[in-house]
Amino acid sequence: MSDTPAPPVILGDEPGSFPHSVLAERHPAIIQQVREAFPYGPDIHRSLDALLDNCTKGVIEPLSAGAPDRDRWRTWGLDAYAGRSWFDVPWLWSESYFYRQLLDAVGYFGPGPWQGIDPFRPFKLAELDAPETDEELTALDTLEGRPVAERASALLHGSLWGNRADLGFRLSDVEAEKRAAVSGLVADDSETLWSLLPTADADTYAEAGSETGSETGISIDTGTATGTATGTGTATGKGTGTGTGAGTLCLVADNAGRELIPDLLLAAHLLAHGRCGRVVLHVKPYPYYVSDATTADVVDALRKLTAAPGAAADHGRRLWAAMADGTLAVRAHPFSAAPLPYAAMPDDLRAEFAAASLTIVKGDLNYRRLVGDSRWNPTTPFADVTAYFPGPVAALRTLKSDVITGLDAGTEAALVAAEGQRWRTGGTHALIQVRE
Repeated sequence: MSDTPAPPVILGDEPGSFPHSVLAERHPAIIQQVREAFPYGPDIHRSLDALLDNCTKGVIEPLSAGAPDRDRWRTWGLDAYAGRSWFDVPWLWSESYFYRQLLDAVGYFGPGPWQGIDPFRPFKLAELDAPETDEELTALDTLEGRPVAERASALLHGSLWGNRADLGFRLSDVEAEKRAAVSGLVADDSETLWSLLPTADADTYAEAGSETGSETGISIDTGTATGTATGTGTATGKGTGTGTGAGTLCLVADNAGRELIPDLLLAAHLLAHGRCGRVVLHVKPYPYYVSDATTADVVDALRKLTAAPGAAADHGRRLWAAMADGTLAVRAHPFSAAPLPYAAMPDDLRAEFAAASLTIVKGDLNYRRLVGDSRWNPTTPFADVTAYFPGPVAALRTLKSDVITGLDAGTEAALVAAEGQRWRTGGTHALIQVRE
């Protein structure tokens, strides 16, 4: 464990703060969106009304005695927080429990006709079928002719910037997509990441330079941003790692749709070029945070790829075959939707991550769980706060909450001078951080 003491966990009790706005504004907006997405009957409408009133004005209520996950939530802290305001408990816990209660309100846990129906599915499918998704898949055809290392770098950055595809974030920030992403990273340990995924043919990867992919998810962008990030974007494969790609990569997914597709394309590339022997894709066990990926979303994304023209279909068919032979596996561990940091992970999940050559943790929520949902000093070393993690770990994340670690002082100063504190939550900045 790290000797670095964690600041107090973030609560949502400060009016005007980002966490307070999520609880007071985003969650009511999500309830309304879900209400309009399906022809729910009067009973579910009443349940949604009750949840809206409860999560904004009431207190946290326990699960019913017959709830299938009641004991699990009691283990996760429900007994301690029941009866308290949603705004007065850890923000991470409050958010997670909101989504659990939203599923209950729409009959997801059944029994009944709405059992197992994802209330966020219409939003996910609309994004998957959007023209922007098709444009990004078409761009794969031009990427195919580039050197292997450039493709690797572009796909890594495509997976990173795909994290902007967060439907819950966009529901509460309608201007999010209009703000241009900043092409440079606030921290960039991608060279270390590549060293942990070595290839037997390192010379092939040495051809590339230090190009980085743009936020479109596929194309190559050689521009740099203001400020200084640590590390480089070079995909040389000549780091300190050993082996020839026979190990397992755990990829902890975040969002479905336009983020999950780049994640899958990155996995396909790593498998095809010997960077790893197996990929285990960790997804949520049930719908969560609006757009978080589930097994059903993985299948939808694969079908989208296989039905697309050109190179996208080739990738989709290889991924489909990889699932059939086990070199691509999907894992939906209950803890993936827990309201707790990864420091509290159960032993079986700890063993999985310990056995992996590398675990890549995607997205803002998973980052909060990885480092602890506290207002760290931004220059607190990432390696210190992830020292507990049982194996090498990398974070790919666009910044959409206050939590941040691992910046150098110059980068933080430049960001604050240019944007105040908006850089933390606006979704326009991103990072790649690695702890070996």
